[in-house]
Amino acid sequence: MEEGKNAKKNKRPTASFVTGAIALVFLIIGYQIALFVHKAATLHIEANRDHPDTVYIIQTVPESSPPSAEPDQGEVRVVRKNAPHTPRVQAVREQTRKVESFRFNPNTVSLEDLQRLGFSEKQAQAIDHYRQKGGRFRRKADFAKSYVVADSVFQRLEPFIDIPLLDINQADSTQLLDLPGIGPFFAGKVVQYRNQLRGYSCPEQLMEIWHFDSEKYDGLKDLITCSLPEPYPIWTLPEADLARHPYISKSEAHGIVLYREHNKPEDCTLEGLIKAGILQADHAERLRRCRLAAVD
Repeated sequence: MEEGKNAKKNKRPTASFVTGAIALVFLIIGYQIALFVHKAATLHIEANRDHPDTVYIIQTVPESSPPSAEPDQGEVRVVRKNAPHTPRVQAVREQTRKVESFRFNPNTVSLEDLQRLGFSEKQAQAIDHYRQKGGRFRRKADFAKSYVVADSVFQRLEPFIDIPLLDINQADSTQLLDLPGIGPFFAGKVVQYRNQLRGYSCPEQLMEIWHFDSEKYDGLKDLITCSLPEPYPIWTLPEADLARHPYISKSEAHGIVLYREHNKPEDCTLEGLIKAGILQADHAERLRRCRLAAVD
C-alpha cells in the first residue's frame, strides 16, 4: 500500500515536466513565427518602395556595431534606409506624367524631348538607336512605321513632325545620298549639273541629267526644294563660259557676244536673242525657266 503511494508521487513531477516542455516548445515556435512575420513585413515594404521620402526600414543594430553590421541582440538604434522607386512605380509615373506636343524633327530630336513628347525612356532609346545605325526618317510616314510609335501617338504627333526638305541648290553630295534612289553616281551628277547651270531654277531640271528619269524624280520630289539661284550673268560672261551652260551651244555663245556688242543695253533681252535667231527654240524655252541677270 505504501509502495503504491510512493509510485504516484514519483509520477507527478514527470507530468509537470512534460507540460513545461510543451509550453517551452510553443514559446519557441511563437518566437520563430514572430521573427518570420517581421521579416516578411520588412521584405514587403522593401518590395513596394512607392514613397521613398516616407517609407523606410527600421533595423536593430548593436550600439557598438558599425552601420553595416548584421542585426544582433542587445541595445539597438534606428537605421533609416530610404528606398528608390521600383520599375513598377516608375512605369506608373511615366503613364501619369504630362505629355507635350511641339514641332520636332525625328531625325535630330533629343532623347529628353522624345520623352516630353510621350515616349518612355526605352522607346526614346530605340528611336535613337535606329538613327545611330544610319536609319533616317525621310517622310512622316516613315516615323509611323517605327515599332515603338503607336498609331494613336502618331495621330497626335503628325501635325508637329517637321522634316526639312533638302535644298538641291545647297546640299552637298553626302547629303544627297539621303534621297531614295540616289547613290554616289547620281549624287555626283546632281552637283556637277548644278555647277554647269550655276544653280537649279526648278527641281524638274534634275530630269535633264542622263538616266535621271521621271520615275526616279517622282520617288523624291516631295523630299526636295529649290532655293533661288544667283542670276545667271548671260550678258557679262565670256564666250567660253557661256558655251559651258547646258542650254547654250558654242555657236549660240558666239552669237550672244556679238549681239550684246552691237545692241543697246535695253535691247539685250531673251526675246531679243530669239527674234535675232541666235537661240534654238528648245534652248530658248529652257532658258525661260532660268533666272537671268539683267543688263547693268
